[in-house]
Amino acid sequence: MAELVFGLASSHSPQLSTPADGWAGRGERDKGHLELIGTDGITSNYEDLLARTDTERIAKEITPEKFEQRHLRNQKAIAHLSKKLYDANLDVLVMVGDDQHEYLLDDNMPAFCVYWGDEVKVTGHEAGPSTGGRHLIGYNTEDQHVPTDSALGLHIINGLMDAEFDVGSSRFLDPTRGRGEQGGIGHAFGYVYNRLMTDGIIPTVPVMLNTYYPPNQPTPKRCYNLGQALREAIESWDKDIRVGILASGGLSHFVVDEELDQQALAGMQAKSVDQLMALPREKINSGSSEIRNWIVVTGATEHLDMDVVDYVPCYRSPAGTGCAMGFATWG
Repeated sequence: MAELVFGLASSHSPQLSTPADGWAGRGERDKGHLELIGTDGITSNYEDLLARTDTERIAKEITPEKFEQRHLRNQKAIAHLSKKLYDANLDVLVMVGDDQHEYLLDDNMPAFCVYWGDEVKVTGHEAGPSTGGRHLIGYNTEDQHVPTDSALGLHIINGLMDAEFDVGSSRFLDPTRGRGEQGGIGHAFGYVYNRLMTDGIIPTVPVMLNTYYPPNQPTPKRCYNLGQALREAIESWDKDIRVGILASGGLSHFVVDEELDQQALAGMQAKSVDQLMALPREKINSGSSEIRNWIVVTGATEHLDMDVVDYVPCYRSPAGTGCAMGFATWG
């Protein structure tokens, strides 16, 4: 029988691939964001957020030295996750991520969708802006067509239906849909191929979760239950393989909310549905909504122990905008 033996989770923010001297530039672009969710749960534009921010505290978080230190920690954590991924000796990796109008659009936005085609296109990944002209190494920059495990994908769909999850399914990526990816899989999944699978492709099953777009965002409890059902479906497959599961995205952004992140991580480590249900619903929207992907993996790995590899709050502007990077494994 198939066995779910390993889990991992990683942020996928473009800031991870932006050299430290480009972070302030990303902070400048945050000024045009009209729906920033503050640590107080209020959604506003940048100027209103700035007026409610303890700018003296944030000023200590956005120095060039802090940028460089945190950038290096991010790269170290990514390299660690990549090594652990290959060390797990997986036959298949189930990937849980969110599509941001890259393929799934408002004409049909399922809460859950499992891809069961034979391959996907992955758009090459470029480093973010840098004022010093430096480039990062260790990731794929060319477009790829990579294999997916259609048989396991179909088995998971059938298993989720048996578990009373009315899951959407997709068998191919239409190149006429979405934005910017030319028919490729979304960036939540592209990050895995471009930054983690740098030493060889592992066949995957992409699971798309609607974290971003109301009104059918799944609750934290439903995400946890989905993870449990995914494990049951995987381990009911009559095939002797090692399977891993991965969450892509998060943690809090586009405003760093360390209190929210620590509450979420504590609930995951405790495998506590009650603690995860207590997450402020108004805060787990926008970029922070991707915490849901981590909750799915938490539900799927109840039999494993969670190790938080690193938590790196990457502020980038005086208003506290940025992305809190999280990296974790379950084993």
